[in-house]
Amino acid sequence: MAEHDLTALMAAQLDRHLVFPLLEFLQEQQLYSEPEILEAKIRLLSGTNMVDYAMDIHKSLHGTDDVPEDMVKRRSEVVSRLRSLEEAAAPLVAFLQNPQLVQELRPDKQYNIHMLQERYQIGPDQIEALYQYAKFQFECGNYSGAADYLYQYRALCTNSERSVSALWGKLAAEILMQNWDVALEELNRLKEIIDSKNFSSPLNQLQNRIWLMHWALFIFFNHENGRNGIIDLFFQDRYLNAIQTNAHHLLRYLAAAVVVNKRRRNMLKELIKVIQQEQHSYKDPITEFLECLYVNYDFDGAQQKLMECEQVILNDPFLGKRIEEGNFVTVPLRDEFLENARLFIFETYCRIHRCIDISMLSQKLNMSYDEAELWIMNLVRSSKLDARIDSVSGTLIMTTNHVNVHEQIIESLKGLNMRTYMLAKEHRGASSSSSAGNSVRIAESTVLRRQGLV
Repeated sequence: MAEHDLTALMAAQLDRHLVFPLLEFLQEQQLYSEPEILEAKIRLLSGTNMVDYAMDIHKSLHGTDDVPEDMVKRRSEVVSRLRSLEEAAAPLVAFLQNPQLVQELRPDKQYNIHMLQERYQIGPDQIEALYQYAKFQFECGNYSGAADYLYQYRALCTNSERSVSALWGKLAAEILMQNWDVALEELNRLKEIIDSKNFSSPLNQLQNRIWLMHWALFIFFNHENGRNGIIDLFFQDRYLNAIQTNAHHLLRYLAAAVVVNKRRRNMLKELIKVIQQEQHSYKDPITEFLECLYVNYDFDGAQQKLMECEQVILNDPFLGKRIEEGNFVTVPLRDEFLENARLFIFETYCRIHRCIDISMLSQKLNMSYDEAELWIMNLVRSSKLDARIDSVSGTLIMTTNHVNVHEQIIESLKGLNMRTYMLAKEHRGASSSSSAGNSVRIAESTVLRRQGLV
């Protein structure tokens, strides 16, 4: 199923550090050969300061304890640069690590800068050094330290561009530490800035939105309220336009979120419309399943795509998250997706047919006859579906309720009396206003005549 792997598309929109969890997942699933994954990791690490990690991977890849001379030299440079930045940022770091001194800071950044300069001889150079030190720590893989320093830097920074850059860095650090609540707060903060900031061009703003949606996937598929979050964000006009412009592959994640979220079924119609519009730009088994079912009413095609959907989910780093429960490993989203997808097939099929052969329906649901019969029985009970199972003939019979003509008339006339009353009240109000206006005009004319003005 490597043909449906989106890692290459995703990596282009992510910080290189965020790509490592994706590669780890692919390595566990053995979707690619071990040497391919290790080589990809080394290429990624070449742009970071995680030299020790790169050395370890090089040893595993080549089966040797020797490492290239350039890696040894690079490690020496990283250590030297780290010490230099640590010394430059030391005065401000020492101040920020002292709780009593930190209490002197105020929400006013200009006051803080003036106070630090006057009392502690900490100026713009030290503040800039803190940013560079935090960034270097991030590149070294010290995400906890980087997050703390970037947070403190933003409290002192007066450069809006640099402050936004620090916020992106802090968001990445929180994601990599799996602090999902804090990461969600930073995501929302960054979204507000992107939506309100004046960018040099609309294309820059579009690109920032695309970056934000890709980074948000880590949060949405791990946070307890993430499935609502992805639907809320991706269906906003500006973000949906961004998906349709240059990030069509994100439709996979939006579609999966809608399918598994029973409370957001109202978004299914809008989703189908978008999938239809973008079918020539992007499609995968998940989007094709919905298209087969709700556009083409192709139940055999939907059945085939549903089997492919399971493999796509299992091999996707965001959708295929594993959870260990004792001796068992489960994939919660896979199980929920299949359950709700079968429900979609069942509901759509029942909407079209009145008498349904359970054995035939079991094939369309990819279930055995006994499993399908039990599943349908539980579904009929729980959803109060107006249907009954004929065990002798092995069919599900849908009961059609024909509403009596007199009941239809009574239903349509409900509230007519109240609507008539309200219309009459508005009419009387309008008449009263008109009469009052005429009275005022007559009184004014009378006064003017008496004054000899008319």
